[in-house]
Amino acid sequence: MGMKPSITNMNGILVKYGNIKIALDPHNPQGVDVVFVSHAHLDHMYNVKSEVKVLTSAETAFLARERGYDLGETMDESSGFQLMDSGHILGSCGLLIGGEVFYTGDLALRPRAFLKRGKSVKCDVLIIESTYGMDHFLFPPLEKVLDEVNRLISDLFSRGIPVVLMGYPLGKAQVLSYLFSSWEPVYVHESVQRMNEAHAKMGIGLNNFVSYQEAKEKGLLMRKPWILISPVWSGRTNFIKGLKDRYNAVTVAFSGWSVEPSYKYAMGFDHAFPMSDHCDFDELVRFVKECNPKKVYTVHGFSSELASRLKKLGYDASPLLGSQRSLDESL
Repeated sequence: MGMKPSITNMNGILVKYGNIKIALDPHNPQGVDVVFVSHAHLDHMYNVKSEVKVLTSAETAFLARERGYDLGETMDESSGFQLMDSGHILGSCGLLIGGEVFYTGDLALRPRAFLKRGKSVKCDVLIIESTYGMDHFLFPPLEKVLDEVNRLISDLFSRGIPVVLMGYPLGKAQVLSYLFSSWEPVYVHESVQRMNEAHAKMGIGLNNFVSYQEAKEKGLLMRKPWILISPVWSGRTNFIKGLKDRYNAVTVAFSGWSVEPSYKYAMGFDHAFPMSDHCDFDELVRFVKECNPKKVYTVHGFSSELASRLKKLGYDASPLLGSQRSLDESL
């Protein structure tokens, strides 16, 4: 290792590499030289208020603006830094620092619709997300999930029953819009429509679906069956209860958490399928093997559990906890 980095995990992750301080997905960065924003989900967004160098992809900067966030002047390349496609959502990236320290950001290894597999790279230090870092989080092949969902839709449509497909408005909802576009008619919630239109502006070929509000105003929802692509809402919300009461709609959610048998019932969904924008457990372990680091730090989710399993596989692995002051404390 050329330089021994120091890392803290208090306000996002702060990497001190040589004389440079790099904030990784921070909430309110102060006193840093570089800020890295991995993707445009709201828990990673903030308005830049200082003259700090912001590294992010062009797609993330655009999507941030579409969501009302100003990242200031951004760049997608800089000497000593390399952005790596992480496969999570459009524009999501990890960051390789000095060819030695690799931060994955949110990571997915399965190609989905227009999204490619996240890229690995050999490194000395790997900081890897661990959202599904317990060994029972294993996802079936995407083809199997699609077959099961399409069979379900076919059965419901044959009985005139509408279907509500639910995923996060940015990311999962666009994948659903792409994968289930062969069904007719498909309507989209306004929040999904805005993000679909933003994707279209960046060259992603998504159908121009009619919005839920327009379909409602024109009486189109009375002509059953149909598909509505919606944000993830509990079955106990007024919106979902209204769809079920008025149209007898059936809800179908997509999340890695659906591996847990209790998830569907706790959220009040009719059906839930394990399709995720993150790695499952085996994919996390495979990614570590591909990177072959000397040191692994696990962050977010089941970080302690993943680090423990990696240790058993012979890796020098530690969870990077919020209370931990620096990387050096766990060496």
